Amino acid sequence: MNILITGCNGQLGNEMLLLEKDYSQHTWHNTDVAELDITNQLAVEQFVAEKKIDGIVNCAAYTAVDKAESDNERCTTLNTVAPAYLAAAAEKRGGWMIQISTDYVFNGTKHTPYVETDTPCPDSVYGSTKLAGELGVQKFCRKAMIIRTAWLYSTFGNNFVKTMIRLGKEKEQLGVIFDQVGTPTYARDLARAIMTAIEKGIVPGVYHFSNEGVISWYDFTKAIHRLAGINTCRVKPIHTAEYPTPAHRPHFSVLDKTKIKQTYGIEIPWWEESLKECVDMLLNAE
Repeated sequence: MNILITGCNGQLGNEMLLLEKDYSQHTWHNTDVAELDITNQLAVEQFVAEKKIDGIVNCAAYTAVDKAESDNERCTTLNTVAPAYLAAAAEKRGGWMIQISTDYVFNGTKHTPYVETDTPCPDSVYGSTKLAGELGVQKFCRKAMIIRTAWLYSTFGNNFVKTMIRLGKEKEQLGVIFDQVGTPTYARDLARAIMTAIEKGIVPGVYHFSNEGVISWYDFTKAIHRLAGINTCRVKPIHTAEYPTPAHRPHFSVLDKTKIKQTYGIEIPWWEESLKECVDMLLNAE
């Protein structure tokens, strides 16, 4: 198959690049904005037609959650409009599309893990544009797979894990929110799940994917410091109200992964096992 990957310079896109060598039976077209501007409908249509693209994995997104509150237009263009262009182009070729979405499509007021059939209720510009992106992709491409994920991190780009390691080395004390609960996602594990879906065949619909387990940002930070050997920084639990942000964060955003595990027969690692793998790589790269 000819497969288009968008957003290849991001966390997930970079992890997809690393795995592609194991799937050399396919031709991979890795793009970021320099190679393909996905907000340009004509450019998308021409690229997909000329390269005879059979499937698209859209890893590109506007992910600056707080900035999105005052940058609605740009956020909407990247998270809602562009995915619809990609989906329509895939449909024209009779192809499939995987759209990466987010736990922010929920407002986080539930107390049991969110399943795919729960009614979305976003409470931020970012969440609203990502939900609209899901709906557009499903509207324009019949073979569309939506994968909602949460708390994404990797050895690439800027993310919570790298920030907490840096701050842990720089500061004597850190205040970290303890009343927001969810599950981290190692981008490499998500990339592996995407590859499995491509190999076994796209079963259209909405899926949830994160690592296994449940923690708060405070617990996550404590684990990051322990695994990174940082013991000179005191991590203090704080309330969300003590750290106000422009965008509302879900207080509870645990995702139920039963559907993707049953559909594709995958096993998802526990969050701490994957975190250790990532932290070890970051320490070895220093």
